[in-house]
Amino acid sequence: MMNRSSQWYGGTDRNAYIHRAWMRRGLPSDAFDGRPHIAIANSASDLTPCNLHLDEVAEHVKHGVWEAGGVPLNLPVVSLGETNVRPTAMLWRNMAAMATEEMLRANPIDGVVLLGGCDKTIPALLMAASSVDLPAVVVPGGPMLTGTFRGVPLGCGTDVWKLSEEVRAGTLSQEQFLRSESSMIRSKGHCNTMGTASTMGLLAEVLGMTLPGLAGTPAPDSRLLEGAHETGRLIVEMVAAGRRPSDVMTRGSFLNAVVALAALGGSTNAVVHLLAIAGRLGVELTQDDFDRTGSGVPLLVDLQPAGRHLMEDLHRAGGLRAVLAEVRDLLDPAALTVTGRPLVEYLGEARVHDRAVIRPRREPLQQDAGIAVLYGNLAPDGAVIKPAAASPHLLRHRGPAVVFDSIEDLHARIDDPDLEVTADSVLVLRGCGPKGYPGMPEVSNMPLPPKLLAQGVRDMVRVCDGRMSGTAYGTVVLHVAPEAAAGGPLGLVRTGDMIVLDVGNRRLDLDVPAEELAAREPSPEMTAAFARPSRGWQRLYVETVRQADTGADLDFLIGSSGDHVPRESH
Repeated sequence: MMNRSSQWYGGTDRNAYIHRAWMRRGLPSDAFDGRPHIAIANSASDLTPCNLHLDEVAEHVKHGVWEAGGVPLNLPVVSLGETNVRPTAMLWRNMAAMATEEMLRANPIDGVVLLGGCDKTIPALLMAASSVDLPAVVVPGGPMLTGTFRGVPLGCGTDVWKLSEEVRAGTLSQEQFLRSESSMIRSKGHCNTMGTASTMGLLAEVLGMTLPGLAGTPAPDSRLLEGAHETGRLIVEMVAAGRRPSDVMTRGSFLNAVVALAALGGSTNAVVHLLAIAGRLGVELTQDDFDRTGSGVPLLVDLQPAGRHLMEDLHRAGGLRAVLAEVRDLLDPAALTVTGRPLVEYLGEARVHDRAVIRPRREPLQQDAGIAVLYGNLAPDGAVIKPAAASPHLLRHRGPAVVFDSIEDLHARIDDPDLEVTADSVLVLRGCGPKGYPGMPEVSNMPLPPKLLAQGVRDMVRVCDGRMSGTAYGTVVLHVAPEAAAGGPLGLVRTGDMIVLDVGNRRLDLDVPAEELAAREPSPEMTAAFARPSRGWQRLYVETVRQADTGADLDFLIGSSGDHVPRESH
């Protein structure tokens, strides 16, 4: 079967001449003799600090591609740095996926290696690869090494939230807080907690989309470069075999990812990312699958934010495969990897080397750790909570709402000593969904009022239509759907209304009579704060984005278009 790139380079006509001639620039003539051309979709950027090292990784992928008889080609793609871009990186996940999809389809390539690290890059790249469905494999950029401050390990993100609350509580000086800044980020790589970057890197392997055993390798570890080289060889073999994402990522693969998400204590953000990837493939996956398949899975990995350790410890303790071996009976044995072999075949030699980091199945960190999906009159289309990151005593709670109509309203009033709030109150923040903010930012883990922090309070029930960082913790109900900006009942809550949270029964309710709710009008202050972009990507996004319960993709991007391009360029 002729390689796809030969449609561009094969032949003697004018168009083939143009395609070859402009690509020569040092390539020998036999580079166009039908050997596979491999794109390296590279999300390296100086403004995406967690992906800075991916240019080095790309060089090692190139070595492997050349060795296997392919032609490697660097393809810079849209890069999203979670720590820098405003208003939120999630606003551009779909744009990065769309742009990458279009470039993979438009160019003369036969397969692609996907290089990602920071939170949105691996999801966007997998969405793109799913929609174009060319042979594809992921090289996760890996976590950074553990930094320490005052002799104590620091978890990226998680300790930012903890230390900043201590400053607000008056138990840590501003000087000490700022001194910890240079200690936290010790090396290249993404966050070293079980945040979204770590979660999605690991779940890429569970989905079957990485070289088995590679995910979770720390970014500075030379074995990451070795794995990148091997991946370069692998993608050439995948092209020859015609092994595509649609062959690898099946429903069984996604359910395996749901099991792994629970066992790892992974980020709630994985819910919207896995739903979006499945939507591109046409794989049946719903929000409820996360609860049905994952809620009874024990938490085995003792990592921040749900536990104590960090990603370097997980790698040392045996890594992802050691965790999966503990729950092997819950995995679909037929789900394949990019090698063409089932995922479970790679678990036989997995060993746990530190039981303080990876707990045995019989002695889990938490018995039922998966994502819980809540329904009720406050979340008709669902909301999610991560019990592993919550306070057990708050998982069943009834309290009066303290409502914030926008992120600006929260910032203006949360530190007010006259704010009427107690430890039993339920903090409600709205206008933070896909349409309202726009982009569904990581603001759901609202800071606690200083006067409660001074009393020793460190957690409260919080409800929001936005997301929270995978490095965050607390009893936070998020992804409330429909969001307030889409007409959801969250927009009708008033301060003082009683909110009832019952995680055990999967309920989130507003204790207000239905007839009273029907008569209410949305808060004018809230609606005035909704995003109303007049042009560009933000306008396209707000007009077409779907809700969190289906993955927050754009309505016209669901599904795939394949790799065929019928018309020539000249």
